[in-house]
Amino acid sequence: MPKKKEIAAIPRGPEPFRSFTKKYPAIAAAYDAMGEAVRDAGPLREREVALVKLALSVGSRLEGATHAHCRRALALGIEPDALRHVAILSSPTLGFPSMMAAYNWIDEIVRQRTRSRR
Repeated sequence: MPKKKEIAAIPRGPEPFRSFTKKYPAIAAAYDAMGEAVRDAGPLREREVALVKLALSVGSRLEGATHAHCRRALALGIEPDALRHVAILSSPTLGFPSMMAAYNWIDEIVRQRTRSRR
């Protein structure tokens, strides 16, 4: 499967990000270009990149980033159970309480998506 631009597969993010992008378009463009460059720098495919980005967000304990990368992964068609598994895999490294927080962040986005499709 060929790599695609991950960012093209998703909406442009929450309001604060959209507002920042309007005010500072050159910074947003540079950020997008860096994201594209790092994705293209290696052999990982879209699915793998999405799961790694989610895992990095979980490991960094960044709720907003976890939400964003969960949305991106769902937009790419990655199944919800795979996303939850990313959180579960973090338990030995981050500890059970941190894993539960990440699991809930992911599950929140999965449930929102399920409700919006009804």
